[in-house]
Amino acid sequence: MKLIPEGILLGLTLTILLGPIFVALTQTGIQRGIRAGISVGTGIWTSDLLVITVSYFFIQKIDFLIRNNQFHFWMGLTGGIILIIFGLISLLKKTTVEVEIPAFNAKSYVGYWTKGFIVNFFNPFTFVFWVGVMTTYVIGKGIDGRDTIILFGSIMITIMTTDSLKVILAKLIRSKLKPNHILLFGRIAGILLMIFGIVILVRSNVM
Repeated sequence: MKLIPEGILLGLTLTILLGPIFVALTQTGIQRGIRAGISVGTGIWTSDLLVITVSYFFIQKIDFLIRNNQFHFWMGLTGGIILIIFGLISLLKKTTVEVEIPAFNAKSYVGYWTKGFIVNFFNPFTFVFWVGVMTTYVIGKGIDGRDTIILFGSIMITIMTTDSLKVILAKLIRSKLKPNHILLFGRIAGILLMIFGIVILVRSNVM
């Protein structure tokens, strides 16, 4: 059972980092409400589960892959460009912000889910984190299938809980803000996403 506290600690370590995921969640929560924010979160969690599953079954190949400089270059290039594009959209978007949250529909859900999935999946750190944990515990400590589920389940539950709390907090903050404040936050979020994109490009030796 000691894997549960370790999983919670790893999850908290990942979720408290101020990065593009945090910005995407809070921006959507403030501008579009809880359901939109949770939709982004669902995309993030789906990409995490995909990386975990692939890493578990192909750990040796994946571990070798992320150690390859070409992997970091191309993932960094793709992820950096995507974040810069998202940032530009947020920065330049001139649509007015309604006091009431727009109606939520299936198309909106897919769009926000896709945003969360793409922002997380094409972040090289996502692969480095999950493969690092997989290598440390599955290979290094030799934990079995049941313990693997307990560890990664604890991490994911922690991430899903804290991400949901971020969205709820963002929604509560929204009720205190005026439309022009929400638009300003969108501009700031756009700038931050662009900065994160540039940082990824630099760290991946793209720039």
